[in-house]
Amino acid sequence: MASICERIGWHEGEDEMHSKLRVPYQDNPTSPFLTPYGARSVSNSPLLALGTLDEAGRPWTTLLGGEAGFARPLGQSIVGIRTLVDPAYDPVVRTLLGGTHEENVPGQSSQHHAVSALSIDPATRSRCKLAGTMVAGALDQVGTNLGDTQAPSKEGQMVIKVEQSLGLNPTSNCPKYISKKQIIPSLPEPALGFDTLPLRAEAIELLAKVDLFFLTSSYGKSLSTNNRGGSPGFIRIMQNNDSGTTLIYPEYSGNQLYQTLGNLCVSPKAGFVVPDFDTGDVLYMSGTTEIVVGKDAAAILPRSNLAVKLHVEKVFFVRKGLAFRAQAGQPSPYNPPVRFLVTERAEPDAQTANASVVYAKLIQKELLTESIGRFRFSVTDAEDAGRWKPGQYVALAFEEELGAGYSHMRDDDPLSLNDDLVRTFTVSSSVRGNLPEDEFEITIRNVGKVTGFLFRQNIQAALEVPLKGFAGAFTIKQVNGEVVPFVAGGIGITPLLAHLPDLDLGRTRLFWTINVRDTGLVVDTFDRFPELATSTILYVSGAAHATVRGQESQTMPSLEGYGVQVVPRRMVASDVQEQRGLSTTWYICAGSTLRQALLLWLSDKNTVYEDFNY
Repeated sequence: MASICERIGWHEGEDEMHSKLRVPYQDNPTSPFLTPYGARSVSNSPLLALGTLDEAGRPWTTLLGGEAGFARPLGQSIVGIRTLVDPAYDPVVRTLLGGTHEENVPGQSSQHHAVSALSIDPATRSRCKLAGTMVAGALDQVGTNLGDTQAPSKEGQMVIKVEQSLGLNPTSNCPKYISKKQIIPSLPEPALGFDTLPLRAEAIELLAKVDLFFLTSSYGKSLSTNNRGGSPGFIRIMQNNDSGTTLIYPEYSGNQLYQTLGNLCVSPKAGFVVPDFDTGDVLYMSGTTEIVVGKDAAAILPRSNLAVKLHVEKVFFVRKGLAFRAQAGQPSPYNPPVRFLVTERAEPDAQTANASVVYAKLIQKELLTESIGRFRFSVTDAEDAGRWKPGQYVALAFEEELGAGYSHMRDDDPLSLNDDLVRTFTVSSSVRGNLPEDEFEITIRNVGKVTGFLFRQNIQAALEVPLKGFAGAFTIKQVNGEVVPFVAGGIGITPLLAHLPDLDLGRTRLFWTINVRDTGLVVDTFDRFPELATSTILYVSGAAHATVRGQESQTMPSLEGYGVQVVPRRMVASDVQEQRGLSTTWYICAGSTLRQALLLWLSDKNTVYEDFNY
């Protein structure tokens, strides 16, 4: 007969997070035993993140394995582990199995330790959380000494009594931010890189490329090990000097259980392991966390509603300390773009002048081509909003208009789960133009959810959206009588448009590459600034394959009538490299492919560019 198990409730830290983030009540899906799903996950997973507390009560996490089968169920809620380990520098192995023993002498541990684990298979993005007690362990010698600075490989064996597992199915174990990887076993050759703070260059380089790490938290005697994933670089370094080391990462939308954050509310100590799947290097960190919510999070990490700081207190960086490598597969479609620190990139995310909300009202829409339009907005409080500068962008918030509420998974639109629907657009109108001080314009292409929404707007609807602010520092400077070159790719003309009234167009040279479908933008620009045409070389692609009947014969002569030099092909290296008599500083606003090519072509020049990937 099946036994009736007592339901596991939420503790006060979890309740606090649910209340703070306004999470509707749900039962705790954690089971007080190893579920059948958990047993399969353990057997089928090539990796197991394992956490424990050291003698000083500090949490640590390690990552074990290399191939499926190294961990497997031995009986009802009993899991056995047998794998190569690093006994010299791995803080979890040293705590659980006693560290290095004399060569050829097996070591054993009869002491019980509270542990937690996360079985994970990055190839399938499946995982399962476990917690319980290590009831037996042994450390056996294998291999030979690999040098004075390296510890020998040893085989670690552990028996864990599972007292909690999550979950009953894959959905309760949120897989969203795990990028696929094929795990390959490898012989560890551990060598200590450093064990003091601040972090050294090799650890900083690892943090810049990592897309997955693991952490262990605690509540009383119970531990919890979990993972966090994101786009490479999603962990940001706030401080790393003799005064201290502090990291921060955003908490993305998940299954709303908040078990890890609930633990950190009560006990802020946590242990992190950051693996390098390419080299086998590994960064172990233990320290004190700080949960940052709402405006406090956005003030540090713009676009974030929830983030976690780690004040690092102990560290070990071990070269080739892992028993596996990985071949990268498909990145998670749910990973949002990296969110930079406000000190790294100025991004308006919230009103800073005061607590009032400033709105931008759409008052005019003009379509220049089938996919490009100019939109004029008036500002409800121009003084609070502040005045923009040429080359800056405006941040507008569309959550009230387009927000769809909470969803755990949304495979049809995965990026929407962490989309705050704040968009930045370059202001294309000039400060010294003909518009009133409380009005500005943006010239944009219809490429996504928000721009599509604007293109569908009826002006009579009087759309109003919160204006978050103006920011950016893309300033075009003309000095010493030099002729300033500007390269624009399509809609990349917009920052130049805002500068034009302040520039001597006779000392401006524009290299503009467009598709023939976008020549309506060119005509509009030259109609408004006719003097710019004679300073422009226009590269038109797609002219031989115009999709609109008559477009080629009608558009090309009209452009030539402006006095612009038209080149009916894509831009090539010689178009910029063979220019003479221009400033050595080139300004660029183009898509990533053209921008990368230009930076290569102009490698001997000083280049100023804006990628506009906010």
